[in-house]
Amino acid sequence: MFRTIGHTFELMKMSWRVLMQDRELIFFPIFGVIGAVIVGGIFYLLASGAGTLDRLEEITAASEQVGTAAEPVALQAVDVVLLVFVFISVYFVTIFFNAALVSAALERLRGGDPNISSGLSHASKHIPAILGWAIISASVGLILMILKSKADNFVSRMVISMIGGVWDLMTFFVVPILVSEGTSPFGSIKRSSGLVRQTWGRQITASFGFQLVYLIAGVIAIAPAALLFALSPFLGIAVGVVTVSLAFGIVGALEGIFKAALYEYAMGEQPQGFEQATLKAAYQPDLRVQQGV
Repeated sequence: MFRTIGHTFELMKMSWRVLMQDRELIFFPIFGVIGAVIVGGIFYLLASGAGTLDRLEEITAASEQVGTAAEPVALQAVDVVLLVFVFISVYFVTIFFNAALVSAALERLRGGDPNISSGLSHASKHIPAILGWAIISASVGLILMILKSKADNFVSRMVISMIGGVWDLMTFFVVPILVSEGTSPFGSIKRSSGLVRQTWGRQITASFGFQLVYLIAGVIAIAPAALLFALSPFLGIAVGVVTVSLAFGIVGALEGIFKAALYEYAMGEQPQGFEQATLKAAYQPDLRVQQGV
């Protein structure tokens, strides 16, 4: 396992060097956010026309009023359909562009020269599997969200959060497996779980490291926008959109490259652009998974 978090940041530096060879990879996370916003906009229009937003607002207001005799408001079938649609659609869009990013990263790590087109093209070949994984992932996320909203004490919420953390850990390699091995969503989950069991702890440290990077990048991106906002709100917002999008794109691309490199090394390969000595120091050599195992 990672001996220190310092190894994680060393591998992040290598991910940065790989990204500098293919700077266009930063657009994949940005495309994912834009796609999710578009899906949200479509849902807003449809939900407004169907009255779903009004009913959701009434349900929220009713839940905040205790001891009232008002007739309870229930969601209609169309409301449930729209909510399921937006939830799965957002997951699908996000996962699709993440799959395109990982595909492009794997191409670079294997000696190729990827671009936006090649990443999108490769991910498009796996749309059925990506959709299946989006449905599974969205369903689990929705169930955990509902359970957490109904939890009435700290311990219950903590247990549900731990379950979510275990799920995230066990499915850490699902996207690389989907685009690299072409397995089904359930097969990819099983395969990812097997890889995680044999490389236990690496993904936890990697996730922790990237949480810090996202936080630092967010602060750096927002700082100039906040200063400009004091002079001109319009200018501050405009600059903020650009800097935050750029920061999110860069860190998201680094995370995709990082995950692709971990997958390659876990499979017994040597990802180009990553130093063998650092990878060996970061991993227990006897726990590496050989191809086809």
